Amino acid sequence: MSGFDKDWLALREPVDQRARAMPLVDELARHLGTVAQASLLDIGCGTGSTWRSLIPHVPTDTRWMLLDYDPVLLGEAERRIGERGNVSFRQFDLNEVQSLPLSDVTVVTASALFDLCSADFCQRFAETIARNGTGLYAALNYDGVMQWSVPHEFDGQVAADFNRHQRFDKGFGPALGPDATDHLRHAFETLGYSVSVGSSPWLMGPDDAALQAAFLDGLEKPLTEIGSLTKQDIRSWMDFRLERIGEAGSSCVVGHADILALPRG
Repeated sequence: MSGFDKDWLALREPVDQRARAMPLVDELARHLGTVAQASLLDIGCGTGSTWRSLIPHVPTDTRWMLLDYDPVLLGEAERRIGERGNVSFRQFDLNEVQSLPLSDVTVVTASALFDLCSADFCQRFAETIARNGTGLYAALNYDGVMQWSVPHEFDGQVAADFNRHQRFDKGFGPALGPDATDHLRHAFETLGYSVSVGSSPWLMGPDDAALQAAFLDGLEKPLTEIGSLTKQDIRSWMDFRLERIGEAGSSCVVGHADILALPRG
């Protein structure tokens, strides 16, 4: 899977970073601190946002391997992170999940990934890393919540239509969308893991105007493809939302959830 734009990823990164559920980051750091030589495998790494979010918290000698299918994003990650003895980069197609390079990997990390994945993919992924005794830290999985402080009559339909569209195939089969975190929780609990889940919503206010505008722009195509609202209705709603972005006290919440699954014992 590829197709994410590095400019979009750069826009969302500051909001992603402040949204992360810090109790799970702290729990991850404590777990890595118990390992003689901790190693993280970051899948779907994009431009390296997960690495930038976690390096202030994890042990300084933690080894990293960053994987992405998109050579442009992988190159941008390598450029931004620079040459470091404990960080490597590799192009990898996650559809070959059974071939993940898990040797000596303590925890697999990912951000904004699993809501794009199918139930079959998530099950194969969970079983693959469980066979290796590897943990999972997966942040910022969309949970279906989309709310604005200033209401509009189409808000509920917009959220419902987007959530329906999130279940379309994004490259890994029919996507779980808002159900991803619950599915992962069940899969790893069944495999005997200790699982923690934390809320990590985007809270966007006037200072996040550029991200809000880009987010709204990204909604237009899914809403049009679902077709519950007319093009005129969608345009009317979009114009209303764009006009509200800079207003004092106006905000938007987009729900996400983080999950940490660690082998027991």
